[in-house]
Amino acid sequence: MATLISIPVLGILAILQSGLISRLPLLYGTADLILLMIIAWALQKRVDTAWQWCIIGGLVVNIISAVPLGVPLIGYSLTTALALALRRRVWQVPVLAMLLVTFLGTLITQGITLLALRLTGSPIPVHEALNLVILPSFLLNLLFAVPAYALATELAGWLYPEEIKV
Repeated sequence: MATLISIPVLGILAILQSGLISRLPLLYGTADLILLMIIAWALQKRVDTAWQWCIIGGLVVNIISAVPLGVPLIGYSLTTALALALRRRVWQVPVLAMLLVTFLGTLITQGITLLALRLTGSPIPVHEALNLVILPSFLLNLLFAVPAYALATELAGWLYPEEIKV
C-alpha cells in the first residue's frame, strides 16, 4: 500500500517542483521536493518502503529533468542509504536528522549532477556551480525540509498506524 501511495505523492511533488518551485529560484538554485520527501520518508521509524520510494522518485526525476540518465537515481540512492543509516542510530530529535540529511543529500545529489554534466562536456566552472546553484539549493531545501518531514510523518502515521496494546 505504501509503495502504491508513493506514485501519486511523488507525482504531485514532481508537478509542483517542475511547475511552481522551478519558477522561484534563488540565484540559479531550486528546491528538490522529491529529494526532501524521500529523506523524510526514510527517516520515519515504522516505514519499511524507503528504497521503493527512492527508486520511484529517481525514475520520476529522470523523466522530468534534463540531466544524464540515472544521475538522480544514484544521488537519491546514496542519500537514502545515508538517511537509513542515520535512522538506525539513536537520534532523539528526528527533525535535526532531517536537516542534517537534507544538507548532506543536497550536496551529494548536486555534486553527482555537476560531475555528470562535466563528464558529458558541459563547461561548468565548479566555483560558479557552488556559489550560484548548490549553496542556494541548500538554503531552499532547508526551508522546505521541516514541512516535508511533517507531511511524511502524517502520511506514515496514516499508512502505518501504531498498534494499541490492551
